[in-house]
Amino acid sequence: MIKMIFGKKKEEYIDLEDIETEELPEAEMYVKVAELQKFDDLKDFSKYIYEGNILILDVSPISVDDIEVERVTNELKKIAKDIDGDIAGLDRNHFIVTPSGVKIDRRKLRRF
Repeated sequence: MIKMIFGKKKEEYIDLEDIETEELPEAEMYVKVAELQKFDDLKDFSKYIYEGNILILDVSPISVDDIEVERVTNELKKIAKDIDGDIAGLDRNHFIVTPSGVKIDRRKLRRF
């Protein structure tokens, strides 16, 4: 949304957490976004993958501990292998894990 203020454009952003949402409609698969505070949180988040959903995991809160990030990465790889899914790093602090039947195309799309 763009508003005009004193003849200048001002972009206004909507924080999705501020929007009240109704119950999600039924779907075969959801994209879940999670933020990992500690390694033990991974157990709760992994159930979403086992249920057939896509998980985008933010590990920023633990990113200062390289060993902990490596533990999380190894565990995510095991989960992906266990369910014949896929895993990829979006950047240093974000991973995407997909269930069986969903593979990640690692080629970046570019305009021709």
